[in-house]
Amino acid sequence: MFFADDSLVARRKIVEVLDKLGVKHKHATNGAEAWGRLQGIAAHATQTGRSVRDELRLILVDAEMPEMDGYVLTKNIKSDVRFTGIPVVMHSSLSSQANHAMGKAVGVDAYVGKFDAEILADTLRPLLER
Repeated sequence: MFFADDSLVARRKIVEVLDKLGVKHKHATNGAEAWGRLQGIAAHATQTGRSVRDELRLILVDAEMPEMDGYVLTKNIKSDVRFTGIPVVMHSSLSSQANHAMGKAVGVDAYVGKFDAEILADTLRPLLER
């Protein structure tokens, strides 16, 4: 699994949840770094004859990040055929209907509020099992 969040506190919470779920993970601290790392993962998968889905079961993105926000990052992921079938979950402290609608518009598969570890785990678990 891959996640991107610029908040150190949020990254620690996410790691705590993923470790409890027994999920291996990689991360980035902003959207541009995330997109670059995801491109590298996709290129490596292609070079080794594997699908990106073999490398990544899920991508978790923060809505607000420097350099590239989660909406642009999600749009990039969803428009790149190499990432087809990999769910993208938006994890954000922005919980208005407008933010949910913006997430849906770019293709997020689920939208989860920040800082509730149980809800995050409950959202990720079924998507990771697909």
